[in-house]
Amino acid sequence: MQESNNAKAIEMSKASKGPSKTAETIAMVRVSESRKPEDERICYDSYAIRFISKEVLEFTTRNPEKYRAFVAQNERLVPGAGNSIVARVRYFDDVVNSSVGDGLEQLVILGAGYDTRAYRIEGLKNVGIFEVDQLATQKIKVEKIKEIFGSLPDHVTYVSVDIGVDELGQRLLESGYDRSRKTLFILEGLSMYLPPETVDETLSFIAHNSGRSSAIVFDYIPQAVVDGTCELEAGKNWRKGVMAVGESFLFGIKEGGIETFLTQRGFSKVKNVTSEDYRKAYFFGKNDGRAVNSLLSFAHAVVE
Repeated sequence: MQESNNAKAIEMSKASKGPSKTAETIAMVRVSESRKPEDERICYDSYAIRFISKEVLEFTTRNPEKYRAFVAQNERLVPGAGNSIVARVRYFDDVVNSSVGDGLEQLVILGAGYDTRAYRIEGLKNVGIFEVDQLATQKIKVEKIKEIFGSLPDHVTYVSVDIGVDELGQRLLESGYDRSRKTLFILEGLSMYLPPETVDETLSFIAHNSGRSSAIVFDYIPQAVVDGTCELEAGKNWRKGVMAVGESFLFGIKEGGIETFLTQRGFSKVKNVTSEDYRKAYFFGKNDGRAVNSLLSFAHAVVE
């Protein structure tokens, strides 16, 4: 698709929110990890820094001690949160790379924020990519992509959707999504902020409108963190933290319930990746001993 088509896709929805602060925060975690030596970093994103505001970059440069203190404070409140985020980036990257090798035809990134996979993972230029997000964040994303590359890439379509408010399936289909193609859906840092009924509607669309061997990968938190019954101090602090910035956790999975949850919604070959699983997979050698957040898990499943 040409740039005019991408611009048209963006204009399909009215802005309902300001740009996501969370998107920038997650990008900053990727920036910090990418600055580490090659044999130490868990993930690498050379574009992430381009999505950090001038004000934030100036603050971290001029006040390195204050920034380190801020990071340390967050680590004390929710131990291992940053490491789990970089592990999530790496795991999702690995899933995308594996999917490309297995004949992936479409990639749909829901709540895309400042995700850069479409631009940094080899092999995706031959895959139809749909980045879905609310308009205010997407406008900034498009501006930055133009600054980096000079124009919008032909293989990426930007679909403006306020998930939970707008009709996701309709917007995707109107933007050129092909329900017969093998597709991977990514929900990174999204499910916990959606109402349960919206999660169900999203999974239903994926299960009934995807090609053979399509799949989904997402991260999730325990239901106990969502409803405030988590006995771990980290869970209590995490819940309070998101509420303090005007957000709330709305969706979680009961402990041990991910396979049943997904199979009941039309998925199979469910792979549950716990914090212990990704700690063993990525945090060894020089990274041995880095704490991870035991409350964040990943799930990968195939459409039946």
